[in-house]
Amino acid sequence: MTMAKAIGAVSSEAVEWYAIDWQAIHRNVRRLQVRIAQATKVGRGGKVRALQRLLTHSYSGKVLAVRRVTENDGKKTPGVDQEIWDTPEKKTQAVHAFQRRGYQPQPLRRVYILKSDKKTMRPLGIPTMKDRSHQALHLLALDPVLETTADHNSYGFRQQRSCADAIEQCFKVLSHAPNTQWILEGDIKSCFDRISHDWLLAHVPMDRVILQKWLKAGYMEKHVLHETTDGTPQGGIISPALSNCALDGLEQLLREKFPTKKRLRSLGGKYPAVNLIRYADDFVITGRTKELLEGEIKPLVEQFLHERGLELSPAKTVITHVEKGFDFLGQNVRKYPNGKLLIKPSKKNSKILSGWYPRKHQSCVGHVCRRSDPLAQPQNTRLVQLSSARGE
Repeated sequence: MTMAKAIGAVSSEAVEWYAIDWQAIHRNVRRLQVRIAQATKVGRGGKVRALQRLLTHSYSGKVLAVRRVTENDGKKTPGVDQEIWDTPEKKTQAVHAFQRRGYQPQPLRRVYILKSDKKTMRPLGIPTMKDRSHQALHLLALDPVLETTADHNSYGFRQQRSCADAIEQCFKVLSHAPNTQWILEGDIKSCFDRISHDWLLAHVPMDRVILQKWLKAGYMEKHVLHETTDGTPQGGIISPALSNCALDGLEQLLREKFPTKKRLRSLGGKYPAVNLIRYADDFVITGRTKELLEGEIKPLVEQFLHERGLELSPAKTVITHVEKGFDFLGQNVRKYPNGKLLIKPSKKNSKILSGWYPRKHQSCVGHVCRRSDPLAQPQNTRLVQLSSARGE
C-alpha cells in the first residue's frame, strides 16, 4: 500500500486553495484600489465604477473576500442556512460560485447580545457565509472611495485608525486652545437600525442593485420572516462602511458654516473654535460658548441627521463645560483649574476593569484607579499627561 492510499489523496480544490500566492493576490487588489482612489480624487465617476466592476469580477478580489470571511472571528457562526466554510474544498467552491447575475441574498439570522449596561439587548443580523463573502468583495471596491472622501477626523471602522487616535485628537484640540471651553456630546439614537434606505441607495458609490438586495433581505426570528424598511444590520461586514458613509460630510458642513479663522459677530468678533471628533456614531463637537453649541450647531447637526433618517438622543446628547469633564470612548477628558488637561479611564470603565479580576486582586486594581485620579494624589506627585499618539 502506497503512502498516498494510506493517507488519502488531496482533492484538486484543496490543492488550488493551498497553491494561492497571497502576496500576488494582495498586490493585485491593492493596485486596483489605488487606481479607484486616484479616480475618485479627480472626480472621474465613470472610471471609478469601471474599476470597481473590474475588482469585484477579479479572481484576486473573490479569493481575498472568501479568505476574510473564513478567517475572521465569525468564521464559525452560520447564517440561516447553518452552513460554514471550514475546509479548503468549500472555500475554493465558494470562489468559483461568485456571480452577480441571479444572486439573491438570504434573510439574516436574528440574534441578541447584552449591551454594556447588562440590562438591554442589542439585535444582530447574521448573514450567510455566501452573503458575507459578497459583502466583503464589494467592500474591497467601496473602501477606496470612502477613505478618499471621508471626514478628516473620523476614526471608527477605518484602516490604520483607532480609539487612541480619536483621544489624541481630543487632547490636541483641548489642551492648547484656551478658547475651546464647551463640548457637545452627541449620541445618535439607534444609528444602525434607522439609517434611511433611500438615502443609502442614492449616495453610496457602489452597485445599487446589489445594495438594495442586501438592505431589503429581511431577517428570520423564531422561524418568522420579517421585512426591513430601514437601517443596516449590525453584524454585516459592510454595515460599518455604510454608517460611516451616511455620517461623513458633517465635519465639512461645520467647517463651511464656522471656518476656523473667521470671527463671528454673534461672539463679539471672536473665533468659534468649532471642531468635530467622531468615532463611528459617537462624536463630540467643541465650541467657544454654550449658546453657540445649543443655538446654532445642534440644530445644524439635527438637520444633517434628519436627511439620513437619524436623530439625536435627547437624553444622552448634552453640552458640558470642559472643566466639568466628559466621557468619550471609555476615557474621561477633563481640564482642571490649573490649566492641565488630563485623560484617564472613565469611572464606568474602571468598574468594569475591577469586575474582570478575582476578588483577591480587586484591591490592587482599586489602588491603580485611585493613583490615576489627580485629586486623590499628593500635591508633590507628578501628574502624567497624554503626550503621544499611543499614550494610554
